[in-house]
Amino acid sequence: MKKYIDQGKNDTRSGFGAGLAELGRTNPNVVALCADLVGSLKMEKFIEENPERFFQIGIAEANMMGIAAGLTIGGKIPFTGTFANFSTGRVYDQIRQSIAYSDKNVKICASHAGVTLGEDGATHQILEDLGLMKMLPGMTVINTCDYNQTKAATIAIAEHQGPVYLRFGRPKVANFTPVDQKFEIGKAVMLNEGTDVTIVATGHLVWEALIAAENLEKQGISAEVINIHTIKPLDGEAVLKSVKKTGCIVTAEEHNYLGGLGESISGFLATTHPTPQEFVATKDTFGESGTPEQLMDKYGLNNKAIENAVVSVLKRK
Repeated sequence: MKKYIDQGKNDTRSGFGAGLAELGRTNPNVVALCADLVGSLKMEKFIEENPERFFQIGIAEANMMGIAAGLTIGGKIPFTGTFANFSTGRVYDQIRQSIAYSDKNVKICASHAGVTLGEDGATHQILEDLGLMKMLPGMTVINTCDYNQTKAATIAIAEHQGPVYLRFGRPKVANFTPVDQKFEIGKAVMLNEGTDVTIVATGHLVWEALIAAENLEKQGISAEVINIHTIKPLDGEAVLKSVKKTGCIVTAEEHNYLGGLGESISGFLATTHPTPQEFVATKDTFGESGTPEQLMDKYGLNNKAIENAVVSVLKRK
């Protein structure tokens, strides 16, 4: 069962910083913009090596999105960096009109998403960003699970033509995916094959899903674990293949159950293969101040919550 081992905890935002720095060395069209949060987004190395390709916009996120859209007209590939709350909610009109509607090749890179932002509290802990972004026509939406995958995704989206929302986080979490992985947009990753239940997870909940599967195995329950890093386009084929085998599914995400991965999957299955489903996600609520661990526990976003959801969904098969 221990197919994936924690290689040492690291924050996913540092994976973004490492990927951006590599792009700075390999792709001369990549430029970076930041809204006064260089340190939080780990953009220092890119700036050090490419000062002429960095734009410090200050606390003016709406302007940053407009500038990024304009830069694409000259063939540049702009990567914007700020907190997820400020990358989406604060600037939704600019993203909709100047980037999505205009199909501009902007990469919106968002850190400090979800309740694991921690002590900064509800005003900064956005839990609706995946829903906001997936509803925009043409927008690719990605939510990575660890340092290695975030670095790989950052590099991959530079080659993708069109707007992308890349979501990652603040805390140090298990780093368990391959260093040399090939990141394929829209392609789910099978982590553990099983026969009794499908667990589909994204972001920080992927590692929790693997822990839950290991615990469930001790109880005689065979759980299939799939990492869906791309919320849109959704890998419906992978989901359908799995649930046809297991007969039930649990979705797990650090996001509101309204508008997130679970909702996308339930909508897909409703029209292709109706399947019993349980949601591990926040239940239409804002967060609050606390440590990431306290908040994940309170809002039911950990391996124990996934195990409980599996027990519930198995009764509905």
